[in-house]
Amino acid sequence: MAAVPMMELISCFAAATPTAAAPIISRPTRHRHRHRRAAGVLLRCAATAPAPMGEKTEYRDGPLERAFMGLFARKMEKYASSPSSKQRKPNNPNRAVWEWDYESFVDVSRRVMVGRTRAQQQEAVREVLLSMLPAGAPEQFKKLFPPTRWACEFNAALTVPFFRWLVGPSEVVEVEVGGVRQRSGVLIKKCRYLEASGCVGMCVNMCKIPTQNFFTNEFGLPLTMNPNFEDMSCEMIYGQVPPPIEDDPVSKQPCYPNLCSMSTPSAPVCPKLQN
Repeated sequence: MAAVPMMELISCFAAATPTAAAPIISRPTRHRHRHRRAAGVLLRCAATAPAPMGEKTEYRDGPLERAFMGLFARKMEKYASSPSSKQRKPNNPNRAVWEWDYESFVDVSRRVMVGRTRAQQQEAVREVLLSMLPAGAPEQFKKLFPPTRWACEFNAALTVPFFRWLVGPSEVVEVEVGGVRQRSGVLIKKCRYLEASGCVGMCVNMCKIPTQNFFTNEFGLPLTMNPNFEDMSCEMIYGQVPPPIEDDPVSKQPCYPNLCSMSTPSAPVCPKLQN
């Protein structure tokens, strides 16, 4: 058991838990449920659509989702600046992991950015991710999941249940990698992290680039993430090597002036992407 990477164990546990966070749509939406039995566990998968752009998707998080939020937030607090007097009350580091909420998690992420360059923000996320894995996990991952089509498709399938608490509903989609069509893509319908933060810089520096680099460099499994800032969706492509940041369209993305508290509306590019 110890040889299996922690992230994969958590992924399988999340997939087999009927308390996966389900969004509550602000307007009437039909819900379709399908059930299947696996290892004696009844799994319920809710087919839902996130709120359209301009409307806020609400989520009902269970103890498992809150535990993920608390686990990540506690690790990130080590790199976060202290809250200012204008900000919400500081998080109580002694509370149980399942007593955290998504707003607290995003608040910690925002404070990690304060006083750090783009590269330093990305390194902080890398350190957080490594701290959540047992010693030798990246090497074991490389042995178990060499960059084959099967490994790419398998990790895409695991991403849907594992990252649901972080990015919201997603689905596996077919993509083209090296001229081959394969089901190693994940379409995030409306990224919860981007929606909650409203910050282009947080999306790129605290999620996209660190996640791409972590899978590509630490795990040896190439990953490219393509956020769509028009509708807040995002496509993840396992097996595709990410481009250098200077060649990536996100490097020229302006702020969300009406959503981000740290935005600079007059700047043609989000300042957090330039330092």
